Amino acid sequence: MNDCRKIRDNERNLIIFLLEKLELNTKQYPINEDVEEYEDGKMGSISMGNPDILAYKDDLIQAKYKDTDKTEVVITLTQCTNNQLLDLDFWKVDFSKLITYPKPEDLTFTE
Repeated sequence: MNDCRKIRDNERNLIIFLLEKLELNTKQYPINEDVEEYEDGKMGSISMGNPDILAYKDDLIQAKYKDTDKTEVVITLTQCTNNQLLDLDFWKVDFSKLITYPKPEDLTFTE
């Protein structure tokens, strides 16, 4: 991972949207101001916790969308064993670079 940076507005807005979809909020799951990018930001994944001391617990929610090149992207918001936000994980199914960061209205959910 790279050095810490400030969370971007589009990342924060996406996290808030995903939490609201679960009927949760940022009081229950505060969003860190400082994040770290995975893979130099290639796919858009960020860590919101300290992975050295926080362990993955489970996925909170998963969504999908189509990037500009029509490739499917799976987005997963995860929590750690301390019940805090851990990652906003993006997986572009062909492992290529993310072209367009999604807006909440771009997402689809399977129940």
